Amino acid sequence: MSGLSEQHVLAALRQVIDPDRGKDIVSLGMVSGMQLREGHVAFAIEVDPQRGPRLEPLRKAAEKAVEALPEVLSVTAVLTAQRPAQAAPRPQSHAHHGHAHPAAGKALVPGVRAIIAVASGKGGVGKSTVAINLALGFAAAGLKVGLLDADIYGPSMPRMLGITGRPATRDGKLLQPMSRHGIKCMSMGFLVPEETPMIWRGPMVQSALQQMLRDVEWGELDIMVVDMPPGTGDAQLTMAQQVPLAGAVIVSTPQDIALLDARKGLNMFRKVDVPVLGIVENMSYFSCPHCGERSDIFGHGGARREAERLGVPFLGEVPLDIVIRETSDAGEPVVVSQPQSEHAQIFRAMAANLAATLTGAQRQAPSIVVE
Repeated sequence: MSGLSEQHVLAALRQVIDPDRGKDIVSLGMVSGMQLREGHVAFAIEVDPQRGPRLEPLRKAAEKAVEALPEVLSVTAVLTAQRPAQAAPRPQSHAHHGHAHPAAGKALVPGVRAIIAVASGKGGVGKSTVAINLALGFAAAGLKVGLLDADIYGPSMPRMLGITGRPATRDGKLLQPMSRHGIKCMSMGFLVPEETPMIWRGPMVQSALQQMLRDVEWGELDIMVVDMPPGTGDAQLTMAQQVPLAGAVIVSTPQDIALLDARKGLNMFRKVDVPVLGIVENMSYFSCPHCGERSDIFGHGGARREAERLGVPFLGEVPLDIVIRETSDAGEPVVVSQPQSEHAQIFRAMAANLAATLTGAQRQAPSIVVE
């Protein structure tokens, strides 16, 4: 695939004419954020916000033009619009509809029964490790599970799942998710080289997230776990407002500064009417593998107290342990590589509790289930 270059792609895109402006999208400077990886092409088409809703045919024409190149295996084009600050949508209150929110009724992923977000207010708290082991815990309980790596700037799931290669497509339209350990996964890390920085604006990230949900053949799933990027920015609001989330799990470490950021993440979900399913205290304590002495390196119990104060469930404590780190780095997370270990049992118990909660939530509030 070494013969395919950015110049080849741009030459193909010069055949695509903006219907309103009468010139090709390359000459108009509308193409940005191009990524090429062994025949897989991704790029954004920047448009005026007012025109965005009616330019889907332009996006499809751009994809078709690039797909015609002989060495192209797949194309992902996203429409992105830079909105003026005053035009940014405001979160709406839907208290009278229970947990319904702006995403209710939008089936971006038909066939998925429930979607949960695993989030944190800051990076470095082990959120991705918790997300992957929870997903594997659901799978160990016999559920059909999907995992969406929504961290566009720092995707980690390909490495943590030990997956290499690229997604295939059967019809040239939908990508097949990658699979390992009994779960389906999609990540930007499958589409661009690991060392390539994603220098994309917020609207481009939002469009990429929507396409990883809409343009992937997820099939029938009982639950989809979304590994959210850290913080409370554009990507988090996109997922919270445009995806029918059944709930969110907040990951924190015990120390005060991490809990302060976790509180911000929790409040963000509450403001957009997404139920918080619970808080996980990660790196809760350290047990010396040689003498067994326990050390509370980051303090202990802070997340439990915070959960009680905020009136949300406390899902459990995960210790700081080299086994959890090593198995995740090796692509063999502890839930599958050491299923009988204490650490695996912690994650499996959390998954069982969450599955029970989701089952009850679906009975009480069917509006959050994607049909």
